[in-house]
Amino acid sequence: MDKFKSYVPHIVAVILFLGITFTYFSPVIQNKQLQQHDVLTFKGSVQEIEDFRENNDGEEALWTNSMFGGMPAYLISVKYPYNIFSKIHYYLGSLPPPASFLFLLLLGFYITLLAFKVDPYLSIAGAIAFAFSSYFLIIIGAGHNTKTVAIAYMAPLIGGIVMAYRRKLFLGALLFAFFFALQLVVNHLQITYYTLLTILIYGIFELYNSIKEKTLPKFIKTTALLIAVGIIAIGTNAGKLWNIYDYGKDSIRGKSELSSDAENKTSGLDKDYATAWSYGKAETFTLLVPNFMGGASGGELPKGSATHKFITKTSGVSYANQAIKQMPTYWGTQPMTSGPVYIGAIIFFLFVLGLLIVKGHIKWWLLAATILSIMLAWGRNFMGLTDFFLDYFPGYNKFRAVSMTLVIAEFTMPLLAILAIKQIIDEKISKIEFLKALKISLGAVGGLLLIFALMPSMFFDFSAKSDEQYLAQGAVDFVNALRDDRESLLQKDAFRSLAFILISVVVLLAFMYKKISKTVLYISFTVLFIADGWTVAKRYLNNDSFVSKRKAETPFSPTSADMQIMQDKSLSYRVYNASVSTFNDASTSYYHKSIGGYHGAKLRRFQELVDFHISKQNMAVLNMFNTKYFIVPTKEQGVVVQQNPEALGNAWFISDYKLVKNADEEIVALTDFNPSQTAIIDERFKSELEGFKNTDTNGSILLEEYQPNYLKYKSNASSEKLAVFSEVYYAKGWNAYINGELKPHFRVNYLLRAMRVPSGENIIEFKFEPSSYATGNNIELISSILMLLMLGGIGFLEIKSRKIN
Repeated sequence: MDKFKSYVPHIVAVILFLGITFTYFSPVIQNKQLQQHDVLTFKGSVQEIEDFRENNDGEEALWTNSMFGGMPAYLISVKYPYNIFSKIHYYLGSLPPPASFLFLLLLGFYITLLAFKVDPYLSIAGAIAFAFSSYFLIIIGAGHNTKTVAIAYMAPLIGGIVMAYRRKLFLGALLFAFFFALQLVVNHLQITYYTLLTILIYGIFELYNSIKEKTLPKFIKTTALLIAVGIIAIGTNAGKLWNIYDYGKDSIRGKSELSSDAENKTSGLDKDYATAWSYGKAETFTLLVPNFMGGASGGELPKGSATHKFITKTSGVSYANQAIKQMPTYWGTQPMTSGPVYIGAIIFFLFVLGLLIVKGHIKWWLLAATILSIMLAWGRNFMGLTDFFLDYFPGYNKFRAVSMTLVIAEFTMPLLAILAIKQIIDEKISKIEFLKALKISLGAVGGLLLIFALMPSMFFDFSAKSDEQYLAQGAVDFVNALRDDRESLLQKDAFRSLAFILISVVVLLAFMYKKISKTVLYISFTVLFIADGWTVAKRYLNNDSFVSKRKAETPFSPTSADMQIMQDKSLSYRVYNASVSTFNDASTSYYHKSIGGYHGAKLRRFQELVDFHISKQNMAVLNMFNTKYFIVPTKEQGVVVQQNPEALGNAWFISDYKLVKNADEEIVALTDFNPSQTAIIDERFKSELEGFKNTDTNGSILLEEYQPNYLKYKSNASSEKLAVFSEVYYAKGWNAYINGELKPHFRVNYLLRAMRVPSGENIIEFKFEPSSYATGNNIELISSILMLLMLGGIGFLEIKSRKIN
């Protein structure tokens, strides 16, 4: 019976988390689905891959030609059959989305707090505070599903590390290995990187503490075990990680061969691209005041606001009521935002209180990680630190949107906040010490909020970059009204945050003076955390965000232009859709092989072709990619299709070639050349041309069979020819065969394939056969078995030790 009682809090937690999840996402119960932008984009980019998988008994294509002329599918959709943890992840996320994401956030932080020996009922409150950080709900609404789940796994992963060092070596190692393997399955390596950065900072403080306490041998033993189980966890995802690492070198996250714009370049992403989404220094106060910077870029203003009154006066109340639903309320430094990073006013206050009352190196770890995450999030607004990390910190320059580093603070601040409450409950601080710390933290945070609430205009003018377009049109009065409303939004939310903090102070004082019990304290903070986080989150993700299941499952309906193009039954050609944001939209890929698309890790050489030529409408480059159709918006007829008669087809023979010394010369040479006659070839491939004599272009070469990972051509010529193929060159997997015999092929025209074709009739085949996929699968199988054996062994040792104790 006593044993069952110990499980009751955990059962209560799961039931409560399920109740909260399905109450927040109540439309899910009505069989509705969330309309998520990134999910729609994914469905466009993955369509060809899924069609191939369905038509070939589950075989993986590993390559797709539906975006950017062609790219590996590793970061789009590839299934690894021997990864056991992908199946575990599937079952953990078995609730209907997006309910599963919120539930995992709640459960993950609950497990973390238990690892820190926090009372289960306080852990429930802490989990709610963590999960309802506004950013998490905002990214769920946007469709950043893998990011959300990676964050959910981040918390217990770190909790396992701390448990291994501080309390239970084997159980902590088990927890770390289990959730590390799961996080790698999710494949959001940016969150994994920030997780490891947080662990690194912890390790530094733990090392210092072990030296101080003369427990260095124990530290070394624990570290060795964690590294060992971490390597096995990595092994369970070896195929995925190997392919991504290998591809990353050739993507925009790898180093460019071009020498131009050197100051902006790193060994990964260009600095301006990596830091485009940088949090403003003052914007950091959104952690405390949600509408500090006006909320979302297209925020809604209330009726009776200054802007509403102005528009009513100039255009009527009916128009004003509609217009205020989408106003440029955001005045921060980011290009745009869907909403602020708000961790909760109570959590912010308790974090400050925790800095004063929590003892030991755990506090200093959490503070250091918080400060670093905030400063890194400033990005281009704090280039001294940003440059250092981009240039010298391994792997940092592989990731964009540096504002995302705030996920570290969203973990560390709630953790220290809950540890502060634990410190009070455990009576590890005297009443005098508590009152002193309370006065200081309330004076600091509360005083700051009072300043923001009463006189924000002393520090800010509430102007935004978006104001410039209105001022250019002479709309000075409109902009002034808008700025007044931005100030009002800040003031109202500052008062709101202050109210929540004052209520929490009353609760803490009531407990300290024994006016309420520990149970009432837990319930009070649970209610307060829900009231604070829930209401802010609902501003950005609510029932209006859901649509019917039928609408969600039919992401794109073919336009008249799509249907017209699909009448062409040729095996393969490309489409340039100018009616959308060509290189930031994957809808075209749903029906066609698009020259555009949407992906954060496209091939670098393709991006450079876009920057240097395709964006400037260099038809020679578009023709060599066999861009047969253009979808063009017109004023008179709407969206129309234009066929390109100059598209060069799937393959052709050339009569001449030009050797260039490097990438700089190669990309410039494409400015003025005729791809139907001439190929531009880097000197590194010069050996492939030894003994070849230029000839005419007479003969034929035709595509006879197409699959994303297999191309079959038939050629006929009276002499040896040099053939160019309108396909992306990617040496790490594509093999060329002539009449069944493996033959070399090489790169021409910066990104296309070429090869020497002998005279007579020939069958030419290209097969995508990356050895890393098969080898990686084998490593995953072995590692998954080792991981299960290890987890079983550690579990056995833990159970045995409990029986002994």
